[in-house]
Amino acid sequence: MGVPFRIVLYTTNEVHAKAAADEAFARVRQLNDRLSDYDLDSELSRLSRASGQGLATRVSEDLWRVLKEAQYWAERSGGAFDVTVGPFVNLWRRARRIQRLPEPEKLAEARARVGYTNITLDAKNRTVLLKVPEMRLDLGGIAKGYAADEALKTLCRDGIRRALVAAAGDIALGDPPPGERGWKVEIGSLDVTNAPPALFLRLANRGVATSGDVFQRLEIDGVRYSHIVDPRTGLGLTDHSLVTVLARDCMTADALATTVSVLGPEAGLRLIKNTPGPAVRILRQPGDRIEVIEHPPSAFNAAEK
Repeated sequence: MGVPFRIVLYTTNEVHAKAAADEAFARVRQLNDRLSDYDLDSELSRLSRASGQGLATRVSEDLWRVLKEAQYWAERSGGAFDVTVGPFVNLWRRARRIQRLPEPEKLAEARARVGYTNITLDAKNRTVLLKVPEMRLDLGGIAKGYAADEALKTLCRDGIRRALVAAAGDIALGDPPPGERGWKVEIGSLDVTNAPPALFLRLANRGVATSGDVFQRLEIDGVRYSHIVDPRTGLGLTDHSLVTVLARDCMTADALATTVSVLGPEAGLRLIKNTPGPAVRILRQPGDRIEVIEHPPSAFNAAEK
């Protein structure tokens, strides 16, 4: 899925620890084979190649779960979250390589192949129909969270509940380390001199995800474009933001971090407030000022600096 996975666990038996970790990493590899758009032979890539052919493709339980959840957030966000964004993402990946903005005509051509309403899910037969030719699905805003959750579940089934699975900015947390009230998790800050300091939260049995442009971006003519693309416009975000979501599981946190980033603070907060459970911290720099928005504030009041 284009990112490293890391597991931290506590147990009293080294042989048990290694066997459980191996099994969890094997589960991640299995999910990579199913959900990665970087792998041309993955189940996801094969599904994308079937687009526009009028074929309803039966998919694995894992791909079904992720696509079903993705469509839920697409509908709730009015398309701000959209896994059909792949054609746009490919243009921006190339733009970062060659340090040049995508050409308007290329964006217009890609726009015809993007839109979550072009996916039809059939729950009875567990099939997926991609209606438009040359669609390309990109699960980058949700699959890593799902994989982290599944790796943690694998460890729990092996009797290891004090564990953490991290997939870049997505973290699935089990029971806390021995003698601790929670895992110490860093909530990062913007890479500018006047940004507030990073926070550290003590968390357990939750998912955490952070989306932003601190590590992946393109700068052209003084404008900073995020690797996060708005599926509704085809353009990289430009507000220089870092969005962290705490949720019941990592897949939910992953999807919401991306969605809130695209929606912006006003619409993003409305979505969070209308969704029981999650908490969000939005750190952004529109222009010269820095904004910090937290909801509910109590979720971040106990942070250590």
